[in-house]
Amino acid sequence: MRPYELMYLVQPTADEERLTAVSDRLQQSIGSLGGKIEKVTPPIRRRLAYEIGKYRDGQYGVLEYSLPPDQSREFERTIKLTEDILRHIVIRRDE
Repeated sequence: MRPYELMYLVQPTADEERLTAVSDRLQQSIGSLGGKIEKVTPPIRRRLAYEIGKYRDGQYGVLEYSLPPDQSREFERTIKLTEDILRHIVIRRDE
């Protein structure tokens, strides 16, 4: 398994319940693909450097996990299908 780090940006209009649902969906997806979650940082509201869509603020969350390399594309697909996520980046960490 390879270690990864996901940083995602959620809409600022999302309430606490929706933030929890997004985080849970990502964690369940990792688990179902045979991965392991190492660290979860809950989303924090921050001002954006530039406007994305019509939003000037966003809520950043970070998720550190390990996943088999052949399952990383499927996980990226899950991220893209999550409507509340505005932007994301997946970084492969050093082992």
